[in-house]
Amino acid sequence: QVQLVDSGGGLVQAGGSLRLSCAPSGRLFDSYTMAWFRQSPGKWREFVAGITWSAGVTAYTDSVKGRFTISRDNAKNTVYLQMTSLKPEDTAVYYCAAQSVATYGYDYWGQGTQVTVSA
Repeated sequence: QVQLVDSGGGLVQAGGSLRLSCAPSGRLFDSYTMAWFRQSPGKWREFVAGITWSAGVTAYTDSVKGRFTISRDNAKNTVYLQMTSLKPEDTAVYYCAAQSVATYGYDYWGQGTQVTVSA
């Protein structure tokens, strides 16, 4: 059973930066695409960014394009979300997730890491 351990959240002022990390407990290789979601109180969990392990193809939700960068380090088996120019509306719990390329289901989730952006 693979476990995702996400970390790196914290409190930052608007305009600041944070880097989130996600480390699967096992190798997922090309069987999964990795993604970051976020959820703030009273809102649905929303997709933020995704990346394929092999080719590193990325996708972003419009609200973070140009500010967030998702990347992966295959040697360290870790996925990152570099967040810059943070805004108060980015405040949320951020979750790492692994999506099966076969079923498109999100089979594994991290425990979540809180990001709080103060005005």
